[in-house]
Amino acid sequence: MTPLSQLQVFNAMHASPNARLELSAQLGDGLAAALWSNRDDARDYQAPSHHTLSCYIADGTGTFRRQRPADKGAPNKLCIMPAGFESNWVVNGAIRLAHLYVSEAQFALGCVRLLDREPRELQLHEATFIDDPQQSVRFRQLIGLAWDEPAERLLASSLAHAIVDHAVLSQVGLRQGVRLKGGLAPSLRRQLVDYLEANLDQPITLSELALRCNLSEYHFARMFRTSFGLPPHQYLLARRLHRACQLLRLAELPLGQVALLCGFASASHFSNRFRQAFGATPGQYRMATCS
Repeated sequence: MTPLSQLQVFNAMHASPNARLELSAQLGDGLAAALWSNRDDARDYQAPSHHTLSCYIADGTGTFRRQRPADKGAPNKLCIMPAGFESNWVVNGAIRLAHLYVSEAQFALGCVRLLDREPRELQLHEATFIDDPQQSVRFRQLIGLAWDEPAERLLASSLAHAIVDHAVLSQVGLRQGVRLKGGLAPSLRRQLVDYLEANLDQPITLSELALRCNLSEYHFARMFRTSFGLPPHQYLLARRLHRACQLLRLAELPLGQVALLCGFASASHFSNRFRQAFGATPGQYRMATCS
C-alpha cells in the first residue's frame, strides 16, 4: 500500500491548517484509514490515484460540494470519491469524518472476485451524501477500534474489507464507451481463477500458467495484469492470504498446516508474508477473530 503521506486525499487534508488528524493506520491489502475533524475550510482533491470512501461521524451540516451548494452533509452520510475524479468541498462549521483509502489494485481484486468482471470494464460510481445504514455502522465500528493494537488493527482490516466489498457490489457499474483491447478472453480468465483457487496449496509457476494459456511468459504476464489489474504473483499471494484468513477463522488447524494448505513453503514464510500484509502474525489474527 502506498504510504499515507503519498495518498492525495490524505495529503490534501493534512495540508489544511484547520483539519486535525485524530487517527490513521495502514490496514494492509491496499487499504488505509483516517479519522479527521475539521472546521471552516475548503478542500480540493485533484484526480487522486486511489479511491476514497468517507462517512460523516458528527456535524457536517454546513459541508457541501462547491458545484452543488444546496446539498448539505449530515451525520452518517456517505461519500464516494473514485480514483481519477476531481472534487471540491466547502466546510462551514464543524465536521468529523472517517476516510477509507482503497488502492486501485484492491478495487481490481474485488471486481474479479465478487463480480467476475475485468476491472477495466467497471467504474466505481461517484456519490455524495448517500444513506447506507450498513456502511455507516461499519464505519462507526471501524473508528471504535484501537488501530495501533495488532489484534484490533486486524479487526479493522476485516471491517475495511467489508466496506469495500459492499461498495463494489452496490456502487460499481460498467464504464461507458469502453472497448477493451488486449488482456485474456473472459472464458480463459474464469478458467484461470478456478484453477488458481483449486490449487492454492500447490507450487504454481508463471511458466505453468502461461503454458495453460498457450502464451509466452512475457505475454501472459502482461495480459494477466491487463485483465486482473495486478501481476500474477500479487494476485496469487492475495488469494493465498485470503484463504489463510478463512482457515484461521474457521478451523483449529496448526499454523504450519495452514501455511501448507495455502501454498507457503513454511510456517515462518507464511508468518512473514502475513505480517507484511496485515501488520500482525497469523496467531494474533486467530486470537482477534476467534475470541
